Amino acid sequence: MKTALLTVGTEILFGQVVNTNAAYLSENLQNLGYDVMYHYTVGDNPGRLKELLDFAYHDCDLIITTGGLGPTQDDLTKEIISEYFGEKLVEYPDQLEILKNHFKNSKYKWTENNRKQAWFPENNCRILPNPHGTAPGFMISKNGKHIAALPGPPREMKEMFENQLKPVLEEHRDSVIYYRIIRTINLGESRMETILLPLIDGQTDPTIATYAKEGECSLRVTSKRPTYEEAKAACEEMIGKVNELIGDFIYSYDDEDLLDVVGKTLIEKNITISCAESCTGGGFAKALTDVPGISAVFERGLVTYNWKAKQDELGVSLETLEKYTAESEEVAYEMVTGLKEKTGSDLCIAITGVAGPEDIDPERPAGLAYIGITYNGETRVSKVWHRNNGRFWNRNFFVLRMLNEVYQSIK
Repeated sequence: MKTALLTVGTEILFGQVVNTNAAYLSENLQNLGYDVMYHYTVGDNPGRLKELLDFAYHDCDLIITTGGLGPTQDDLTKEIISEYFGEKLVEYPDQLEILKNHFKNSKYKWTENNRKQAWFPENNCRILPNPHGTAPGFMISKNGKHIAALPGPPREMKEMFENQLKPVLEEHRDSVIYYRIIRTINLGESRMETILLPLIDGQTDPTIATYAKEGECSLRVTSKRPTYEEAKAACEEMIGKVNELIGDFIYSYDDEDLLDVVGKTLIEKNITISCAESCTGGGFAKALTDVPGISAVFERGLVTYNWKAKQDELGVSLETLEKYTAESEEVAYEMVTGLKEKTGSDLCIAITGVAGPEDIDPERPAGLAYIGITYNGETRVSKVWHRNNGRFWNRNFFVLRMLNEVYQSIK
């Protein structure tokens, strides 16, 4: 069923309020098997609202609006929808009683303009109760098409969608959507697509879509079938084919963050870990300690930011620092071996590099780092370099690469 989302509110157009309603509704509607074709946002203007309503109505089977159901003069969604369908607004006595009881039991004083929240289209109207606010929603159907009007406040909208509108939509759907999100590391989006072209070219169902984010890429495999079981089986078959082509780069088949995968694996395998950080300033330790239960294996995190700290805490030699500089493969090696000697943790990891924002010199550009790791008797140092995207981004990227080094060692 082709669907449009129409968000009403000048404050959204002005950027004063972030439109989280559209994201929430899109995700939930897709999961129900509804095809979201359009996102519209319009201010509190009756003419423009009617124009968008007319455009969406002619191309879609379902329109969901959010906002504009309140008691003030600029809340016009209900009026415009009723006018568009040629319906007269009438007062619903039961809704008026519910509304007045709400005010009676609250600290707010009743004002007469609240009465308009009990007015709805006279015919073909289904009321959607709002237990968390004063503005009920409604659904109106005509000529095989449907418009559902939900309140703007996200808490009220989500409650109404989940408990009032969703059951109705489940009755009308003719298919379901099943999808899985696969997460990869060390594989760029263009290369991923190139490798997967045999599956992507000519695809119908399931479909494959690639997404890039900071330092990693995701792959969404989606199937739309008459039943959940059919859609799931089709996705699983496609995932098997994907795994044959890029399995070495996949770290999650269930849209998990690399941090969560690493933390869970460390805990499950009871691998103790310590870290020493320079350019990331404790970012890796902070990330790891966000994982619930990680205290069972995370032993120590050191921030050795200057030369003296590297010498005192990790035993990095002054000669190495002077000869190779702090941002070097040699220093990363001495940092991680010194950390291993000091802590005895099963896995030790250390990083030194240039977070920026400026290059130190041509040989040490911002975005360059060296990661040392020792585990199971093996010690290695990896060079990490990415174009300078600013201090904050570089640090986050370095932490992601540290997580990947741990993951590659313990998976």
